[in-house]
Amino acid sequence: MMLRQILSKLPRKSSKTDSAESARPESPVTQQISNGSSAGSGKSSNGPKRTSVVFPASVVAGIEPLVPFKDVPNAEKMNLFVSKVSLCCVTFDFSDSSKNTLEKDVKRQTLLELVDFVAAGSMRFSEPAILAMCRMCAVNLFRVFPPNYRSNSSSIGENDENDDPMFDPAWPHLQIVYDLLLRFINSTCLDAKVAKKYIDHSFILRLLDLFDTEDPRERECLKTILHRVYGKFMVHRPFIRKSLSNIFYRFVFETEKHNGIAELLEIFGSIISGFAMPLKEEHKIFLWRVLIPLHKPKSVGVYFQQLSYCVIQFIEKEPRLASMVMKGILKYWPITNSQKEVMFLGELEEILEAISMVEFQKIMVPLFWRIGCCINSFHFQVAERALFLWNNDQIVNLIAHNRLVILPIIFPALEKNAHNHWNQGVLNLTLNIRKMFSDMDEALYLACLDQFMEDEEKQILLAEQRKEAWQRLEYAASLKPVTGNTAVLVTPLATSIAC
Repeated sequence: MMLRQILSKLPRKSSKTDSAESARPESPVTQQISNGSSAGSGKSSNGPKRTSVVFPASVVAGIEPLVPFKDVPNAEKMNLFVSKVSLCCVTFDFSDSSKNTLEKDVKRQTLLELVDFVAAGSMRFSEPAILAMCRMCAVNLFRVFPPNYRSNSSSIGENDENDDPMFDPAWPHLQIVYDLLLRFINSTCLDAKVAKKYIDHSFILRLLDLFDTEDPRERECLKTILHRVYGKFMVHRPFIRKSLSNIFYRFVFETEKHNGIAELLEIFGSIISGFAMPLKEEHKIFLWRVLIPLHKPKSVGVYFQQLSYCVIQFIEKEPRLASMVMKGILKYWPITNSQKEVMFLGELEEILEAISMVEFQKIMVPLFWRIGCCINSFHFQVAERALFLWNNDQIVNLIAHNRLVILPIIFPALEKNAHNHWNQGVLNLTLNIRKMFSDMDEALYLACLDQFMEDEEKQILLAEQRKEAWQRLEYAASLKPVTGNTAVLVTPLATSIAC
């Protein structure tokens, strides 16, 4: 009697509603389940129909969903599993905690019971059970997120790291569904050959759409599940890689807005580590067209650690890619964002630790021209981070072997810092590096010093010539009478303001 009282409070769904729900295009497994249930309706028409208030009696095969698994024989347990999963297809509004409290608790207890059953791994899942499971996950998880009120902010990418994430009020319920889905995919009782028909391309795309949630807890669950799907369903691996690439393309070249880029890159980092050697052309294209352009967005700091890991994985797999990666990073080098410059310098150091001498020589001229610009940066953190490269023995070794090319490029930056930089820490580092070069090759150091002094004298001479030329122009202009709308040259003295 108590079971009937609880079930009587569950929301009723007419057959029309059930058929409409089963035909939704965004959940393909729903239509398959509806077809399967209608085909099997003749078998279960004589069974109890107390559960038809929630779902079609044909789906549950006459098994009461609130009966514990231990109370039914093994032959009926899979039917009971389908009944319980179908019961969990009923959704509730979790934004109002006062609504449907009893029904929510019944559903929660049923989900927990399903988690325990799947974890036990006592029997292989039948095809109807896989259908029902995929449908239940689709109904509960696949949803459209509300628009982000921060999306119209003018400072997107700069303050996103400091914004508090918005948490879904239904998370305690969703977490159990995610746990159930993860255990289901991991289960040895799940036949991948059968399940791939229902965990298909459409299901995977909807799963990828969920990565845009603002709730970091949900993204962590999705990351684990997608990784397991990639590992279990080999037939879907090319599609998953292609779909991930499309998300990255849209983020880099269109929106620059996505909450799950860090998690998606973390997944791809694991995928890259499993690539066979030599690398396929498809994977190299992904590196050049996706990972390198991902350095461009303003919000790169949110996912930079995962991005750098992916790039280093490629270089470790195939060291010949190092010079190509360097060229790409230099192409997207930030000019006005000092924090990004510091991050880029850190990534350069990681690459230089793994680079071969041949690849280093291909890129060393533009690389050290850029490092020289960083050394002269007025932002002390940028200059300091660039100078810290000389603390790395591997990088010093590369520089020492190619000092005839590198020192003439870097020497003017060191001399300018030694005479003009405002920060004492940067100044001390600069003097230490100058001494290092002097000890490394004194003759080359003195030759670079002489060349620098000669270039400085030429620059001073050119500056004086420009000044004299402007003075002659000003004098010639002052001799001409002012008539009508003729432009007047105002001398600097006339516009100076006393402070």
